Amino acid sequence: MKNKQTISKSVLLFAFTLLLLSCNKDVVEPTPQVWNYSTFTDSRDGKVYKSIKIGNQEWMAENLAFKTASGSWFTWDSEVQGAKFGRLYTWDAALKAAPAGWHLPSDLEWKQLEMNLGMSQSEANRDDTRGTTEGSKLKATNGWSDSGNTSGNGTDEVGFFALPGGFRTNSGGYYGTGTYGYWWSATENDNLKSWLRYITYYRMEIYRSFSFKEDAYSVRCVKD
Repeated sequence: MKNKQTISKSVLLFAFTLLLLSCNKDVVEPTPQVWNYSTFTDSRDGKVYKSIKIGNQEWMAENLAFKTASGSWFTWDSEVQGAKFGRLYTWDAALKAAPAGWHLPSDLEWKQLEMNLGMSQSEANRDDTRGTTEGSKLKATNGWSDSGNTSGNGTDEVGFFALPGGFRTNSGGYYGTGTYGYWWSATENDNLKSWLRYITYYRMEIYRSFSFKEDAYSVRCVKD
């Protein structure tokens, strides 16, 4: 009888231990988020892109990579970098680069995206650093440089998969690869400059700023 009681207690203890391990595994290894991506093909070059619905907008979930007749480059003129980050476009080239059925988002459409992420209207209308964690919600969960002891990666909570492709100056220099991501809007600031958005590796907000049209930045298109 004593041996049976001992065995029963051992079985119960073993079962309880398995239950605890199972619970702990669920905590430390959650099921990865699976986004409901759509795909479309750019008929001009056959490249297939992912897209994602955010609010009532549908955005490309990767940077545009179409080679325009002029005004676009791979980061560091490298096809390896281009496969990861897409191409960098001057503003004039960006306006003409979108596939059929898509367009370069206006400043207002960027604001709509930001407000869908939780930014207030008043914050969206400001320049410079705005919001709280909206930038992190757009950043990919890998590919961003670290900031000191803190990872520069984001949470990618909406499947936007923003990557730090940097930019190209009009003089041909490349900067910010791995640390900054910049994207044009279709809205002019004045005759020489246009509005854009950028995200950094060391902040979670989104910057609204403008740059000279001859500099080259990444492009994300939104569906018509």
